[in-house]
Amino acid sequence: MSLKQQLVDRIQNSEATLAVIGLGYVGLPLAVEFASEGFHVIGIDVDEKKIATLQAGKSYIPDVPTEKVATLIESGYLKATSDYSALANADTVNICVPTPLQENHDPDMSYIISAIESIIAHSHPGMLIVLESTTYPGTTEEIIQPRLEAQGYTTGEDIFIAFSGERIDPGNATYGVHNTPKVVGGVTPNCSEIAVALYSITIETVVPVSSTTTAEMVKLVENTFRAVNIGLVNEIAIMCDRLGLNPWEVIDAAATKPFGFMPFYPGPGLGGHCIPIDPLYLSWKMKTLHYNARFIELADEINSSMPRYVISKITDALNDEAKALRGSKVVILGVAYKPNIDDVRESPALEIIDILYEKGADVTYHDPYVASIRIGKGETQIMTSTDMDADLLANADCVVVVTNHKSIDWQFVLEHSSLIVDTRHAIIPGDHGSTRVIGL
Repeated sequence: MSLKQQLVDRIQNSEATLAVIGLGYVGLPLAVEFASEGFHVIGIDVDEKKIATLQAGKSYIPDVPTEKVATLIESGYLKATSDYSALANADTVNICVPTPLQENHDPDMSYIISAIESIIAHSHPGMLIVLESTTYPGTTEEIIQPRLEAQGYTTGEDIFIAFSGERIDPGNATYGVHNTPKVVGGVTPNCSEIAVALYSITIETVVPVSSTTTAEMVKLVENTFRAVNIGLVNEIAIMCDRLGLNPWEVIDAAATKPFGFMPFYPGPGLGGHCIPIDPLYLSWKMKTLHYNARFIELADEINSSMPRYVISKITDALNDEAKALRGSKVVILGVAYKPNIDDVRESPALEIIDILYEKGADVTYHDPYVASIRIGKGETQIMTSTDMDADLLANADCVVVVTNHKSIDWQFVLEHSSLIVDTRHAIIPGDHGSTRVIGL
């Protein structure tokens, strides 16, 4: 029996040991999903704090209940470790490590390279390696495949390699790992077949494509589509401001058209690990092929400018009150990159706070999900969330809504504030008695 068939049989008979490298917002939900199906799962991360938390039966990801982690750890189906030697017992390995950009916006492949080198040290024939980290088209075949084949493996015969981009949406109560379709591309047909078998144990719909590069491009197209449309609607918001119009009213009215229109909404800038970063991977790759991805570059320019646009709105609003930004008390409501989660990666709130500090404002923030943040460039400092009460709002020269968490009482904010700059349309703009609300 071929190694491919042996591995497929082990997966389908629930005998395979599965490993997940990187236990963050992507890796931990995947590891928990696999373990919940009765597979022994090895979760690996270099962060000893995460490992200790999991070993204690606790979750640090809001979308993953602590009760579920505790049950899986206690039963032995989920094991957390920082020791890569555990991979010697693994049949499959999913790589879910970060893929940030360098300062010059070139892709940082160091986490992927480190992961694959650790896998190689404990690899064995008949192993499936799947990259889930978002990256540029060609990464799997250019970085992972050659390193494995340099060890004497033959891809598709005694080692199997695939790409399946993560589609985790933190805070989404409707779509999770189980019911979000999974796009899978293998280096060879054998690789694809095994990867499809792996994901089919827990994911309702698996979508095979012809190659790893196709699967990598699919992931980038998804997020580029969103980034470009958000860039467009952010520019529309600026246009509406010049025209004296409410962009949300315009967009909601346009959305009544039952065909040919999909609503996107403006905001203070892009956040999260995907939308601000992933399209730039594609842009970088195209530059190596002497092509300028103009839509991506323009959308990035517009989206990256939104935090400073918010600063201009705050400055103008204070000026109308005969106040300077320097010395004014500014309260930021919400620093997570989107509502109802604790994730501040690439959050526009961080840049807004940094700029306010640079301009001499007295800044505090409140976020029920985020207890503290690092602010400042170079020498960073810790800022902690302030309890929101009537005094905090009443003493503020300007309250700025950056993240519209559902748990915040927006009527209370309206009743106790004198000036609000609302970047999320949490409150209808206009004059509300003694309170003035400025929309984006």
